[in-house]
Amino acid sequence: RPASPPGRLLFRIMNRGALDTLIGWLSPQTAVRRAQARRILASYDAASPTRLRRFSRETRSGESLARLQAPSIRQQARDLDRNHDLARGALTVLVDNIVGPQGIGIEPQPRSVSGEINDELSRQLLDLWRDWCRYPEVTFQHSWASAQRIACRTWLRDGECFAQILQGSVPALDHRSIIPLSLELIEPDLVPTENDLLMADRSGGIVRNAWGQPVAYRVYKVHPGDTFAWRAREDLKTVPAERMLHLRLVDRIGQHRGVSALASVITRLEDLKDYEESERVAAKIAASMAGYIKKGAPDLYTQDTTEADGTPAPRDLRFRPGMIFDDLLPGEEIGTIDTTRPNTNLQSYRDGQLRAVAAGAGASYSSVSRNYDGTYSAQRQELVEQWVHYAALAETFISQFVRPVWERFVVLAELAGAIQVPADIDRASLDDALYIAQTMPWIDPAKEATANETLERALHKSAPEIIRARGANPREVLAQQANWLRAKKAAGLVEEPKPAPAPPADAGADDAAAEQTKRDDA
Repeated sequence: RPASPPGRLLFRIMNRGALDTLIGWLSPQTAVRRAQARRILASYDAASPTRLRRFSRETRSGESLARLQAPSIRQQARDLDRNHDLARGALTVLVDNIVGPQGIGIEPQPRSVSGEINDELSRQLLDLWRDWCRYPEVTFQHSWASAQRIACRTWLRDGECFAQILQGSVPALDHRSIIPLSLELIEPDLVPTENDLLMADRSGGIVRNAWGQPVAYRVYKVHPGDTFAWRAREDLKTVPAERMLHLRLVDRIGQHRGVSALASVITRLEDLKDYEESERVAAKIAASMAGYIKKGAPDLYTQDTTEADGTPAPRDLRFRPGMIFDDLLPGEEIGTIDTTRPNTNLQSYRDGQLRAVAAGAGASYSSVSRNYDGTYSAQRQELVEQWVHYAALAETFISQFVRPVWERFVVLAELAGAIQVPADIDRASLDDALYIAQTMPWIDPAKEATANETLERALHKSAPEIIRARGANPREVLAQQANWLRAKKAAGLVEEPKPAPAPPADAGADDAAAEQTKRDDA
């Protein structure tokens, strides 16, 4: 920048655009170099740290992060699930809206070569499936719906869940079903991660080929957290990949081990828990009212009552309902301690933190906070936007857990001779099915039912689609309706439809007479 006044004046007059034009006219090559240098110097502000803004960099792969840090995050998430009501409630909301009380429903869809669904084969498969769902896992402690719920909760809280598929004749295992199929639910702790740094072909207990496809899983036979489990910590078994189900939450390409859904909100949940605990203790202390005696000037204070030995007599100033202090000494005053508790800002602060927790965990704020204040439109908008996330999680759960089990079940049902497959069935569609996840609940049943009725009447929506959206099987609903109508008819509760009344012979004359009568009355 020139130091002389004329030079400074010229510098102010000529802006950068005019200067570039002048340089381009005098020396085009110099102008090109200046433009190139300007582009090189241009950058994102977010990419450059400053004194007031520092940021963390992470260059490790998603798999390295998950393998090294997922166990610690998993342990913290489990502690919050045990001891923090809000964390437990958020997980319960997610499980309820992904799996639901009855689990993911299945409607078999085997088709013939012509494309028609074979109802008889569908009924056979569905009957066998219901029988298997009573005892689907090896401990006989969970039904299929319960197994789905606990697997889903483990998946969300721990970031992943494993299940070994046991089929056919297995030593000391009773399948308790016509179909020889059982599941062994496995917590992620049983698939080791700590010894994988020295093993080039493994990452997080998973043996993979050159393309990164799982080939086998290394699994402890005893849970590492069990008492005296150190004796069997090196006792591992190898499970082929085709016999292992691996539910996992991943955020990055190449990540094989999952990370908890609460990973991004653990710190906020712990801070909120500590803050609420402090406010609760402060409010409890404030409820125990305390007072003090403010003394006056020394020359006003005298002791009137003394004991026989000359010592001051004790004074009884305990709080009692409706009491009046009539024995204060000159200059004394009764005061109380005001702790300003409960804090009036607690609710607004808590609501703001809960909104952030719900957004990070992927649950609905209204469901997590149990705060349903708002209009119908606002609640429905929140539910519609949130339900996309529930549906995405449900699809992941179905593809990684439910669908593989159903496909293996259909294969074993045919091998066991439990179903008769017609010759005209398309073999590729034998294990086809509709997976019925949880549907968006009705906020206003009258409005929702009217909307569905209108859509069906306009042929924009079919009755089976509406029934499936309610989580039911259309064939079962139709069969139940038919049985109920037959029972009502047998009991004499169904009236025969009455024929419509015939129109009068001269309807036009009657209408004219009625109009004339109205005019006469007027």
